[in-house]
Amino acid sequence: MWELFMARENLALALRRVEQNAGAAGIDGMSSKELRPWLRDHWPEVRSMLDAGTYRPQPVRRVMIPKPSGGMRMLGVPTVVDRLICQALSQVLMPVFDPYFHPHSFGFRPGRSAHQAVERARQFIADGDAGWCIEVDLDSFFDRVSHDALMARVARRVKDKQVLRLIRCYLDAGVMADGIVHVTGEGTPQGSPLSPLLSNVMLDDLDWELDGRGHRFVRYADDIRIYVGSERAGQRVLQSISGHVEQRLKLKVNHGKSTVGWSVRQPVLGFCFYRRKGEVKVRLDPKALKRAKDRIRRLTSRTWGVSMKRRITEINRFTVGWTAYFSFADTPSPFIELDGWLRGRMRQARWKEWQRIRTRWSRLQALGMPDREAREWAMTNKGSWRAARTFLRRALPDAYWAEQGLTGFTDPYRRFRES
Repeated sequence: MWELFMARENLALALRRVEQNAGAAGIDGMSSKELRPWLRDHWPEVRSMLDAGTYRPQPVRRVMIPKPSGGMRMLGVPTVVDRLICQALSQVLMPVFDPYFHPHSFGFRPGRSAHQAVERARQFIADGDAGWCIEVDLDSFFDRVSHDALMARVARRVKDKQVLRLIRCYLDAGVMADGIVHVTGEGTPQGSPLSPLLSNVMLDDLDWELDGRGHRFVRYADDIRIYVGSERAGQRVLQSISGHVEQRLKLKVNHGKSTVGWSVRQPVLGFCFYRRKGEVKVRLDPKALKRAKDRIRRLTSRTWGVSMKRRITEINRFTVGWTAYFSFADTPSPFIELDGWLRGRMRQARWKEWQRIRTRWSRLQALGMPDREAREWAMTNKGSWRAARTFLRRALPDAYWAEQGLTGFTDPYRRFRES
């Protein structure tokens, strides 16, 4: 396996992927754009240390980012050199482990996606006798994985001692926070190309335990849903599985966030379900809709002092990516609602740009509004949102924003659904 890991083709592919993914610099400050020139001068030295077993990864840089559901998530940013090595390791380890992973595991696997996980959950609900869903919340999973327990599972299929030693070095590399290196005995930092695979290795035992008990379930990384026939059965299974996770896997279940609820209302990766004419359909999770509005509020905020062209570019980047994912939903109405609300926010932002009465008067005239009406509205004491929802809809119609290049949500939704 070491020869496959160090093969020129494998390393070249890993380098291209690291460059494509870009990302922030690690503790050494080197960017992905600087990696290739650096390797031309230093790779022979790095390779010699890898072969000799003396290479030591640098600690990851600790970064805190807000979670969509609130709170903060800790990420680890490795140096680009370590990202290259981890990516090359992941590429040779994936074919070793992936064929043996459970078919109901969908996260971070080639040829699998979040949409497939949602579709599997929909099928479970549609098949009947799965009216209740258990959400198992693993408390800070990526920060609590036992290194010893994880390495024992990796060693089941990897016999190359050099590879095992290098993986262990990455687990033990530590974290730099506030200029101080902290040694870690547990956890796989989110941000490393190796972490997604290792998380699946760690949780694969749980998948097969659930399978052995005859449960219908879906897992995407540490996001676990188990489908049962009654609330009582759900509470019993939750208690039993929580004990297994904590005793056998040495992980911690967040009992405050682990719940049992109706299957159609229990969110799965940003989606919920509903029944219509005997069929189970997919809809947006209301929380996902709220997060989208929160993001649009920031992008249309008056305090963000950028040009309208820049604002539209950033909004389009968000709306197209967001819609590409959530267009899996069968309900177009939330996208239509978001579209109208977005254009209202844009009209409000434009109105606030025209701060002076004279500016508003001249702008409204230029947009085709009669002089007297333009003067009256320019001097209105109504709030900007009221203006955006009334006369500005006529002065700045949807066609105006299309000319400005605004994409919105509805058109991308239709295109993605048709494709």
